[in-house]
Amino acid sequence: MPEYRSFFSLPAGVVLALHLLIPVLGGRVKVNPIGVIAGAECGGNFRASHFFMIPETIVIFSLSSFSRALGLPLAIVAGTLLSSHSARAEFGLITEKKQHRVDSGAGLVFKVDRLNGGIRSIKWQDTELHSPFRDSSINSGVGGSHTLVTTQADAETVVITTQTDAENQVVAGLTHYYIVRKGLNHIYMATYAQNEPSNGELRWITRLKGELFPHAPAQSDLRGSTGAIESRDVLGMTDGTSRSKYFGNDQARDLGVRGVTGPGRGVFMVYGSRESSSGGPFYRDIQNQTGTSAEVYNYMNSGHNQTEKLRLGVLYGPYVLCFTDGSKPKAPDLGFIDALGLKGSISKEARGSVQLKGLKGRDEDHEYTMGFANGTAQYWAPVSKGRGNATSPDMKPGTYDLTVYKGELAVHTESVTVSAGTVTEVGARTLTVDPSQKKALWRIGDWDGAPLEFRNGRSIALMHPSDKRMEPWQGEPFVIGPSRAGDFPSCVWADVNGQQVVKFNLTPEQVASRTLRVGITASFAGARPSVKLNNWKASIQPAPRKVDSRSLTIGSYRGNNATYTFGIPAKALVAGENVLTLSVVSGNRGPQFLSPAYSIDCVDFY
Repeated sequence: MPEYRSFFSLPAGVVLALHLLIPVLGGRVKVNPIGVIAGAECGGNFRASHFFMIPETIVIFSLSSFSRALGLPLAIVAGTLLSSHSARAEFGLITEKKQHRVDSGAGLVFKVDRLNGGIRSIKWQDTELHSPFRDSSINSGVGGSHTLVTTQADAETVVITTQTDAENQVVAGLTHYYIVRKGLNHIYMATYAQNEPSNGELRWITRLKGELFPHAPAQSDLRGSTGAIESRDVLGMTDGTSRSKYFGNDQARDLGVRGVTGPGRGVFMVYGSRESSSGGPFYRDIQNQTGTSAEVYNYMNSGHNQTEKLRLGVLYGPYVLCFTDGSKPKAPDLGFIDALGLKGSISKEARGSVQLKGLKGRDEDHEYTMGFANGTAQYWAPVSKGRGNATSPDMKPGTYDLTVYKGELAVHTESVTVSAGTVTEVGARTLTVDPSQKKALWRIGDWDGAPLEFRNGRSIALMHPSDKRMEPWQGEPFVIGPSRAGDFPSCVWADVNGQQVVKFNLTPEQVASRTLRVGITASFAGARPSVKLNNWKASIQPAPRKVDSRSLTIGSYRGNNATYTFGIPAKALVAGENVLTLSVVSGNRGPQFLSPAYSIDCVDFY
């Protein structure tokens, strides 16, 4: 028997008829002091019409007994009652045998599995949007073993909570919330993660019918692909282009609203707070993948070229799944969630903030960002042009590393402490460690922590390096003077373009002991630059801090920035033309674009 707990109005005559019929059906009727009718067998809450002088009616009855009393088949009685409810589209929660059914009262109806907490049905304006193949869920589901799904509902809000205990084999100690407010077609969510899932990443995946959503981000739309060109997750197209869930994703600082659309429908993720995620403001992770299913993600953490430890024992979100007529929604207000008492939630009143009161020594050609990080949270804010001021978001109390980034390159770091209810002021700071402040004889690119100014640099995040839209990776020698930054490759692979030649001229007066610097933004398979200058070879330097992941082939040039400095003896140089050869050194091997590789930040000589 279903337990009806939705809230909707019934005409006074229907309420009176039910009151008179309950004794006939074998139930016991009791009117409590506030005028509530109660019976026994199986239950439901029906809010009576205000024309009837009973403010709330709880009717508990057996549909089979009801059908016998009326002399009608059970299917007709049940169908009439339920279809009447559906037609009225009233807000509320109905607990059925295998699932909880939530109606927004405004066009959205979805069902949550009572055992594992996954969403198995999403109806929008009476059309089933959900993929028939797998639930929408945290990761690919948390399983029904050692999992508890509970509900709370009142006339304005429904909350469904999924909790796993310490014995759950997918992820122990996880709490996930679905929250729905009356009249709003949003599924608000938040996830408390005490431990990392067994697959090493924490993500929400919405799985929809692909055929209903022809409009999806192009770089991750896999429909019509010819098969894998790398692993199983980077695919080729008949025209020589490439697609993958790794391509076309926004940096964390730009995460706002994104989704998929079709005729009269749109499903969008509002990413909300990133304070519990990892990787900082420039990190990218998966947002969409469209094939048979149209998948809308919120990746909260992963090891995809991840440079930080993952944060645990914290609340991720809130974040929101929005349903529309196809138009892009505005991010909804999340302030009401503080009052719900979610596990790990910290209210606005319990937070503090930081104000930077000026930044000197900046290069006005670049944007600057103020970032914060500790073991439990991360934040960032843009630094204004002019005076160089910045104000952080509301932050959890604690001590943080404050980092100022020029572009994506850290150029200042200090410690700052945030207290609840307090604005911490940081006085004007002067940048002194920007590598660009060193005057060079020549410089290729600029020190900004990214390879965007180099050949194919702006395409790394959008496509595989083998994509036909890429310019050839192996180019002509780079000549200081006539060549431009766009002529220099953004990435160097041992098995693709493993030797990059740079030619430059020196006067006799310039032949002296010199320094060569090579900045890299990411390294795959322990790759770092090796240097040969004319007939002189530099000693091999240590590998950068390891990131155990593919990078340059999955849309990410953002790793651990490193600067390699080579002291050049005067005897290595000649007056006139000098030939520098940059190569790749690594203790690893691999074919083509899976060979050891690094991406370039800047190369200079002084």
